[in-house]
Amino acid sequence: MEYGRMKTLELLNSLNIQYMTEGHKHCRPGWVNTSCPFCTGNPGMHLGFDLENEFFKCWRCGWHPILETLHKLSGLPIHKIKDLIRVFGGRTRQKQIIKETVRMKAFRYPSDTQRLAVHHKQYLEKRNFDPEYLNQEWNLRSTGPVSTMDSADYGNRILIPIYWNGQAVSFQCRTPVNKEPRYKACPQDRELIQHKHILYGKQREWREIGICVEGVTDVWRFGSTAFATFGIEYKIQQVKEMVKNFRRIAVCFDDDPQAIVQANKLVSELRMRGIEAFRVPIVGDPGAMSQADADKLVKEIMK
Repeated sequence: MEYGRMKTLELLNSLNIQYMTEGHKHCRPGWVNTSCPFCTGNPGMHLGFDLENEFFKCWRCGWHPILETLHKLSGLPIHKIKDLIRVFGGRTRQKQIIKETVRMKAFRYPSDTQRLAVHHKQYLEKRNFDPEYLNQEWNLRSTGPVSTMDSADYGNRILIPIYWNGQAVSFQCRTPVNKEPRYKACPQDRELIQHKHILYGKQREWREIGICVEGVTDVWRFGSTAFATFGIEYKIQQVKEMVKNFRRIAVCFDDDPQAIVQANKLVSELRMRGIEAFRVPIVGDPGAMSQADADKLVKEIMK
């Protein structure tokens, strides 16, 4: 559909769709915001319409086609929406849909990437991990003292590949010393898939029951039944992947107050989507548990 210079506000008024142009945190100049019919359980005012380029984008769940979006917002049949679009200045011939995209560069690892170094193995051993097993299962590597990509410093870190559908699509790098940031991600414009849109884990070994954790080391501790969201600030795309892959999910985030809030929020979102979800309270960080305690907890969850 082409909607060039459509009288958007008049169209929304005719469809009885409530909207805002200012006074809300999601409202930006040149945009009209309304509730998102695709964000089940939390419609908010996340859905924006770009008045210049004329497309819908939700700040939580992404781009949506105009006809389907207006249909969901108004309840009117699509053929009537087409008629109204013509009335308010739109045209009904096909054109390329405009999306906000990130310019892609070639995916690669930082410079001076090598086999897992001795001092990185020693760091993993201090955390009660078996570095040889992790290397075999997760293809860990090391970056050298001078390792860069796009002017960013990745030096002296453990490189953790991120796979999706059997292909390396991104990575994280973990420092073994006490400095910030502990993790440095692949630049977004080099990721084949944004890592915050997928889950970290052994996809091929997932079953109906899964354990949702924050980070990669938590997955290493709990094993193939676990998957990570790369932090407690999960994305709607990740929730959708959970719903696709699991019937029952135990959420096991750290025990700090904000992590508990986010875990309970995730449990609620999953339940609204028909998943049997519950939070597993623990003390501290799953990745810091002894292997025996972690194995015992996993066995209890998987009963």
